[in-house]
Amino acid sequence: MKQAVPILFPGKGNLIPILSVCLLLLNPSIKAQVQLNDSATVSLLTASPWNGAIYALFGHTAIRVQDDSTGIDEVYNYGFFDSSQPGFIYNFVRGRTDYILGVTSFADFIYEYRAKGQQVVEQQLNLSPAEKQQLYDALYENALPENRKYRYNYFYDNCATRPRDMVEQYCNGEIHYPPTDAPQSYRDLVHESLVSYPWYSFGIDLLIGSEADRTINVREKMFIPAYLMDSFAKATIYQNDSLTVPLVSHSELLLTQDLKRNGVREQGLFTPLLMAFALLLLSIMVSVIQFFKMNRGQLPKIYDTILFGLAGVGGVIIFILMYFSSHPATNPNWNLIWLHPAALIAAPFFWVKSAERGVYCYHFINFVLLTLFLLCWWFIPQQLPVATIPFSMSLWIRYAANILIIRKLKIKERRFTSSREMKAAWGQ
Repeated sequence: MKQAVPILFPGKGNLIPILSVCLLLLNPSIKAQVQLNDSATVSLLTASPWNGAIYALFGHTAIRVQDDSTGIDEVYNYGFFDSSQPGFIYNFVRGRTDYILGVTSFADFIYEYRAKGQQVVEQQLNLSPAEKQQLYDALYENALPENRKYRYNYFYDNCATRPRDMVEQYCNGEIHYPPTDAPQSYRDLVHESLVSYPWYSFGIDLLIGSEADRTINVREKMFIPAYLMDSFAKATIYQNDSLTVPLVSHSELLLTQDLKRNGVREQGLFTPLLMAFALLLLSIMVSVIQFFKMNRGQLPKIYDTILFGLAGVGGVIIFILMYFSSHPATNPNWNLIWLHPAALIAAPFFWVKSAERGVYCYHFINFVLLTLFLLCWWFIPQQLPVATIPFSMSLWIRYAANILIIRKLKIKERRFTSSREMKAAWGQ
């Protein structure tokens, strides 16, 4: 088992959490259920992003239960999964990944996050002794082997939303969250978390569809741990018409971020937009060479096979996520217009002489679709990255070039045939 955070990509590759989980499995910190003292505290722990892996760039959330009189100091963590289980990657793509609620000691939790250089903030919840006991009992019950598994969902049901739901369920009053200032979507929050990692942001933009662009409310934003922490800090508990108390009674910065251990990794110069324009320039150069040489030589075919093959692979992934996955916000996805599985099927036929008519039809249909896609780009009901334009134009130019070349060769062949027939008729 390894600890994870709410995003599409699995794995941690970190020795510290592995040791922590081994200790958890060999000597669980879940003890016999006990009665908490009135002085016990229940807190929300929020860890800042860790720049060591893409899935950790969103931070993490856990619940701490501390009772000095009984010696309990446990952290309940809904972010454990086993990336070594058979079929893990397949199940993850299909949206069928199961996470579990794990329990570690607070000392182990702090040791791990200090080692990775992450910031950790503790928010002590303003709950009554009875509410703390109810929440602790529920966490204890939920962490039992037969109950601890749940179906992970990176927008709606993850390591941040689960603690929120538990607090809401066992708080006797109604919790009110003030709305956030700006209207935002799921995609906006993903961009915000990945602002220093343009390739990650671009990749996720290709995979999530238009559903991720709807404006979400303050509660839906809490799939990001930092937004959950901020919402808890401003939330109030309405216990009755005359009594309102803050949800958080006390906040404390337990660890500060160590920029040496957990600084933003330096990004290369080749951003998605720059790479897209480079590919566009390369497509133009190949097309010019193809025109001058009248399609003689293998370079255009090799280039098209690679270009459309990669586009087809991307289309297969998008298609699977749209129609065979339980992941949220992946259908509809307008990227399927320029990245589609048919490109992967068509690529081998570029080398088959007898398939020239079918290849021409393929290029013509996609040229028309991509022309409409580019002309209507600003009106598409999905926020597409700007790099989509030069990337799709690379395909558009190759569609156009192949159409013109095939037509030109047909006209030339027709003229040659007509000339030969005329000469034959004249007896030459």
